[in-house]
Amino acid sequence: MTTPAELAPGAASEGRLRQGGRALLLALYTALRSLKLYPVENATVQRALDDLDATSRALVALEADLEIRLAGDFIFVNATRLRLELDNYAAFSHILTMLRTFSIGGLRVHDSANRREWQIFLSLLLSLAERAGTEGRFEELFERLRSAEVKGVEIERAVEQEHDPEAEQSKEQAKRIYSQGVAVTKDVITGVRLGRATSVKRVKRAVQLIVDQVLNNETSLVGLTTIRDYDEYTFTHSVNVCIFSVALGKKLGFSKLQLYDLGMTALLHDVGKARIPVDILNKTSGLDEVEWRIMQGHPWMGTLTLFGMRTHDELPYRSILVAHEHHMKTDLTGYPKSVRDRALGIFSRIVAVADGFDAATTRRSYQTVPIEPDEVLREMWHNPKRGYDTILVKALINLIGIYPVGTCVILDTFEVALVAATNPEGLQLNRPLVRIAVSADGGHVPPPGDLVNLVEQDESGAYRRSIVKVTTPSRYGLTAGDYFV
Repeated sequence: MTTPAELAPGAASEGRLRQGGRALLLALYTALRSLKLYPVENATVQRALDDLDATSRALVALEADLEIRLAGDFIFVNATRLRLELDNYAAFSHILTMLRTFSIGGLRVHDSANRREWQIFLSLLLSLAERAGTEGRFEELFERLRSAEVKGVEIERAVEQEHDPEAEQSKEQAKRIYSQGVAVTKDVITGVRLGRATSVKRVKRAVQLIVDQVLNNETSLVGLTTIRDYDEYTFTHSVNVCIFSVALGKKLGFSKLQLYDLGMTALLHDVGKARIPVDILNKTSGLDEVEWRIMQGHPWMGTLTLFGMRTHDELPYRSILVAHEHHMKTDLTGYPKSVRDRALGIFSRIVAVADGFDAATTRRSYQTVPIEPDEVLREMWHNPKRGYDTILVKALINLIGIYPVGTCVILDTFEVALVAATNPEGLQLNRPLVRIAVSADGGHVPPPGDLVNLVEQDESGAYRRSIVKVTTPSRYGLTAGDYFV
């Protein structure tokens, strides 16, 4: 399915680069394996080296100079990230492991690279990798390549990054909790669709983990809401709404038990969509009048579904109420139509704000580009026709800042950055923490990017960096989620 990046200018060449990069890594992997299994004179080795030489020449002809760079578990070819798929998993993992063994962070391939140089490079990798101990491997490989006059294939040492075990552990834990939340939501929706019984206890456990993580380290989990995958939209959206709702509840002073109930209501707010035909949910164009009427029925269907799931008081009644009310506005317009005058519950108003924000900032199957987060917040705050509780919208802005996590911004230094968190001091909402993703000279900075605080000042007291404008990540070949996972 087409992504925003592929719709941007230069997407065709980027697609060719991605395809060529995958072919090059597969050729590298094949040549390495062949050299390890057979002597160099073997026909299999010779074919593998021929293929590697031809593949690299074709890609260099397309790109002039070529750079393969490692960043965490990602491989980039000229700043374009190669997607890990089932058919290339073994090859990518092997290449990553081998380059890490030598502390290689980058591999440059010039137009002078030839078959002989590839053979020398790969043979040295294999022979030196068999030696005990990793100390000095990069230096020895570098010297041996220089002695052999290999100039077309150039290695670059990996940059040592500061390791914060606690931060890394929290990040990994947040990823596990988020993934578990998506899996549970998927199980619930699929179960309802197939008429299968759902384990409310499993849902409750997933929500408790989300609440505990938000209470302990809110930033690590909120950052993961940037993973807005429209192919899994129904599931990731429900988890994102749960995270935003719980974080809002925390800011409003809810108790832990209240947050558990709020999290349950938020995670299950869209369960009625399980009863909407899949072809309507996944339609890539606007809905017609009949289809829209069917879609508007999902709150009522959610109400009936949750009534059926309620056993032994495990499911709070508020979940049923929120499923029914989350598309109602504060003046009781919206849908479904209210039959009597009343006030919307606080849980319904919180989930409505979280739902509205995440839905508007996520690209759906029928959208090319989502609305920028700052525009969404401005519309939710200033336009009364949207029908949101403005006090809760203000609380959301205070929670995630004027520029929410994942917002792509252009700085006055000509750098492009992704917002990583609100300012820790909580005073300057317009000066968040950002991750530099594109340097001032236009070069891509691999994930997770360089973390900087926009409140930093120089000797004269002037801010070192300021946000000039918000932009679309795909315009720069960026995917916000890559910088937070």
